[in-house]
Amino acid sequence: MTDPVTRQTDLSAPEAELIAVPSGQPVTLQDVIWNAPGPQGLAVRFRFVAPQIAREGGTVPYETAAEDIVHLCQTYALPRLSAFGPQPTQIIISLADQPVPFGETAPEATQFFESFSHQDGHCILEMF
Repeated sequence: MTDPVTRQTDLSAPEAELIAVPSGQPVTLQDVIWNAPGPQGLAVRFRFVAPQIAREGGTVPYETAAEDIVHLCQTYALPRLSAFGPQPTQIIISLADQPVPFGETAPEATQFFESFSHQDGHCILEMF
């Protein structure tokens, strides 16, 4: 398998461009990691920054952020899958209150992750 690739410019919105989510919180795309093996096969990771999920002073609880994650999978990630080579079996959506380098630990960051499969144009929530 080839090395994972990070795409930041051709698939993502400019850093300052907000992506609409049901909660109304400000969300921006940090990066997209594709061609990386995941727990269920080939995975693509859409990593977003959402400062309002912060543990200290955050105003968006997990339950609300979880709805945003599903929305991001369905309306942001799925339409962009055709830009990738081999189709992934898994879509991972993450929200972090601050940018976190991929693969690095950041105990000070609040991060939420959800994994999805996709079928017939729909994201299907999977358990990690």
